[in-house]
Amino acid sequence: MNRREFLRIAAASGAAVAGGISNGALFGSYDQLESHARLAVVQNGLPAAMVQKAIEALGGIGRFVKRGDVVVVKPNIGWDRVPEQAATTNPEVVAEIVRLCLHAGASKVKVFDRTCNEPRRCYHRSQIEQLARQAGAEVSHIYEQKFKTAAIPNGQQLKSWPFYADALEADVYINVPIAKHHSLSRLTLGLKNTMGIIGGNRGQIHNHFDQKIVDLNTVIRPQLTIIDAVRILVNNGPQGGNLNDVKETKTIIASIDPVAADAYAATLFGLRPTELSFLVEAQKRGLGSFDFNQMKIEKIDLKA
Repeated sequence: MNRREFLRIAAASGAAVAGGISNGALFGSYDQLESHARLAVVQNGLPAAMVQKAIEALGGIGRFVKRGDVVVVKPNIGWDRVPEQAATTNPEVVAEIVRLCLHAGASKVKVFDRTCNEPRRCYHRSQIEQLARQAGAEVSHIYEQKFKTAAIPNGQQLKSWPFYADALEADVYINVPIAKHHSLSRLTLGLKNTMGIIGGNRGQIHNHFDQKIVDLNTVIRPQLTIIDAVRILVNNGPQGGNLNDVKETKTIIASIDPVAADAYAATLFGLRPTELSFLVEAQKRGLGSFDFNQMKIEKIDLKA
């Protein structure tokens, strides 16, 4: 059952969301894919080549995207910054994911984000608009009328919140954050990238952030999380601006487990996953795991 089918059934019955059908039931459990790596880490290559290798290690794009699927690729386009400033997702990473999805038979690949700065400048200066479109994506700005209030039956702080309909209704949702410092949450990675598809007053999320960000992620569960760590912003995030705050790490992290992906990315900043309260909360509530000893990890060095 995909997201669109789920929403159709939920709308018809009015019971599925309220009854708390699990994401595992909707989108398959990790165990079904565990013959492949749960976490892939690729380093020291060009962005597109690292994306290709990371997805191959997880079983290939065909495991996630089927012919005719509508796919959402959700980067971070939040800031009026150029790629070298590492405040937005690397545009070459986004473009390669779009190409792979279309090659797998996706009928459409949508790329969008609710930006913090002026949207047209963010889309243009990040270069995501240009490269994603060249790769074949439908790149659009956010339309307020597309936000729909969704129930959060497993929420602890939030019981409902407006989500962008295109994200809720997609057959496949691929989360593509950049790894960077954040002044409030210490880091912004995959789980926090979900804030780019919610409406309302996002400032309210920062109060009781650890619980609220997990609440939101009980509704939106990506089939794939691909973290861009080609360059990481190590200070003055999330907006950055000073190239002295940027570190080149030439890394792509991909996983079917959003907690594992975020947890590994944290290590690039010298942090243990247990030092990020939102990851501890996410693991406690079953969104994934950062117990690296209990999962299959494939590390690939393209320089070797």
